[in-house]
Amino acid sequence: MSRASFRLRVLRWMARRSLKRHLSRATSYRFERFRTELGARLFLRSPRGFRTRTLGGTPCRVRDGVRPGTLFLIHGGAFALFTARSHQGLAARLARPLGLSQVLPDYGRAPEHVFPHALDQVDAAYLAIAGQGPVVVAGDSAGGCLALSLLHRLHARGGPLPAAVLAFSPWADLGDGGPSRQDNAEADPMLPVQRLPWVASQYLGGADPMLPEVSPVHGRFPAACPVLIQVGRDEILRSDAEAVAAALEEAGAEVRLTLLPDALHGFQVLHGWLPEAEAAVEEACAFSARVLGLRA
Repeated sequence: MSRASFRLRVLRWMARRSLKRHLSRATSYRFERFRTELGARLFLRSPRGFRTRTLGGTPCRVRDGVRPGTLFLIHGGAFALFTARSHQGLAARLARPLGLSQVLPDYGRAPEHVFPHALDQVDAAYLAIAGQGPVVVAGDSAGGCLALSLLHRLHARGGPLPAAVLAFSPWADLGDGGPSRQDNAEADPMLPVQRLPWVASQYLGGADPMLPEVSPVHGRFPAACPVLIQVGRDEILRSDAEAVAAALEEAGAEVRLTLLPDALHGFQVLHGWLPEAEAAVEEACAFSARVLGLRA
């Protein structure tokens, strides 16, 4: 196994000694939103060409591609942090070798908007573009949860299905979760497991975490589209990814589960700066290109 890059080792060290400790004590989103949005502006590059457009009643950030089809990226951030703008760079990077347009729904965040508001907005935006060529749905963390919840909802409704789904460290179980919640509690350099119930409650608004539209680990995916799931080997959400992958495989779907050594939660947004993140994004691009019959 190759050693983690110097940048990743430094980032893991900083996350463990600063971010994880801070998140373990956070009880409000006011400062967290300021901090994450400032960090996104300073460190997450976004190409030109994005504009705001309303799709299905949902405000979105959009950018044109060179061929029919869309990279539909649902941003993460515990259902409460980040925005569509913060993930424009990741959407552009995923779409670049595919030539796809990019759409990022700016869904209403918790705790001001609770389940099912975000999923309803994502669903409406997706339906507005579903007839304009193949759609690759992607999402990280809470965005990965929404991507998989959307896939479950589309199956229950009878489509239209996306061409593929890319789920990066999906928070797919808003209940007690699997064994990695405890097994990786110390090893995960970023996420404090003791804060997950509070964060989940801010999104749930009293909804049952066992509902498949809340926790897609309980979803049904008959004849699902190809799905790529990436997760860090020592993340507390590893079991979420493994459980969803197992459900998809049982349904007969093509699913690839990639366990990334030394990965930070949702580090794909650091593509271009972090070698391991760039490699993860390259895998996602190659997966999408194969599904679409393109050359990435």
